[in-house]
Amino acid sequence: MNNLVILMSDEHNPFYSSPYGHEFIHTPNMQKLADIGTLYQNTYCPSPLCLPSRSAFISGRRVHQIQAYSNCNVNLRKEFPSYGKILKDNGIYSVHIGKTDAYAPASQLGFSAMINPGERKEPGDTDHCRRPLSIRYGAEKRADGFGYKEECSSDVECVDKAVEMLKNGKLCLTSPWVLCVNIVNPHFPHFCPKDLWDRYSEREDLHKFGTDFESSAHPYAKDLRKHFRTDLFSENQMKGLRRGYYGCVSFVDRMLGRIITTLEESALLGNTNIVYTSDHGEMLGKFGMWWKCSLYEDSVRIPMIAAGPDFKRNHIVRTPTELLDLTSFIFASFGIEQPSECTGIPLNQIPEYDGERVVFSEYHGHGTRSGAFMVRKGKWKLIFNMEAENQLFNLAEDPNELKNLIYSNPDNAAALEKELRKICSPEEENAKAHKFEEEQFKTINNLKKESKK
Repeated sequence: MNNLVILMSDEHNPFYSSPYGHEFIHTPNMQKLADIGTLYQNTYCPSPLCLPSRSAFISGRRVHQIQAYSNCNVNLRKEFPSYGKILKDNGIYSVHIGKTDAYAPASQLGFSAMINPGERKEPGDTDHCRRPLSIRYGAEKRADGFGYKEECSSDVECVDKAVEMLKNGKLCLTSPWVLCVNIVNPHFPHFCPKDLWDRYSEREDLHKFGTDFESSAHPYAKDLRKHFRTDLFSENQMKGLRRGYYGCVSFVDRMLGRIITTLEESALLGNTNIVYTSDHGEMLGKFGMWWKCSLYEDSVRIPMIAAGPDFKRNHIVRTPTELLDLTSFIFASFGIEQPSECTGIPLNQIPEYDGERVVFSEYHGHGTRSGAFMVRKGKWKLIFNMEAENQLFNLAEDPNELKNLIYSNPDNAAALEKELRKICSPEEENAKAHKFEEEQFKTINNLKKESKK
């Protein structure tokens, strides 16, 4: 039975790192982890938004099962046991450091130790109305969120705490343990340390797939640009945001390096697995879209790199995988049977390539008029949009999702829709999500009335 360290960043599009093929972004520690471990090439988040994705990971359940649809956190169901509580109940010391942002307050998640929890105060994000679509007036000011400043103190502090625990034996070393470290970078705003800002001084650029492509004209893509007012971004702002993001990714790599070095110096690598991942991706200007909230690859894909006694060295897994597979691995690595509602497969049990495996993601949050569901099987990916045209992509031939094949390949579309309906009824789950949203706004309005008394 081996210990486990997880570093989870926030909003890291895996395509912006050297293990996933980026030409110039400096991520030597991510590359080192891939060289000594296993790189999962095609990993998807449960939902491309912070609270839903993290809630799904911590509970091991899909977003529609726990009904944590958006970043609004009123009326959330809190009865689901976290993996940390299940581990603690089975004698495993479970530690969570940093951002929580989940379906229940940190104090109710049941970990053995909860350190520096970054929680979203109620009611959370209330700009999630979809009927009618809410517009974030003033959101265009976010385009100035780039440049250099002192290192992100909260992230450094979280990694400091982790390093201290690993070095000084503050983990419960009489029993196996899991340590999950959560940092905020490379989430916007894209400020990074000056040396990393300077590293990319000659790399300011625009995304080569802008608003002149078919996928940028999809109604949901237009909704997101309207919601965040991103069409108002200037060319210089877009270049600055991208440069800042490169620096933020390298900062994350620096934090990963500190953890790897500490494990090496503490002689823990022999009995400790280490995993690097993120909660969702970042569009970074592709199709004129920024941040997440889309089921396009740049938003819904995440890095997944794992090394240690339970993983093969210098190995690549092309089978599509999910963040929930990491939750499943947590249970399996400590010999604990995962709850029946959990759907993941332990990461280290996933074969190098299985073209029949189906992975799933969904989105019910702010910025689009209604819900959407994604299934991928082999090279084919279906985005089932509830109030707009569905989309089908052949990722082997069109990895950038430039051409919708929904009408030219009806058989493939029908086959993937059948797989989707094995997981859930999109109509029923979409209706539940809208109803839940309506109830949240009733609660929010009542809270406002109470505050005025």
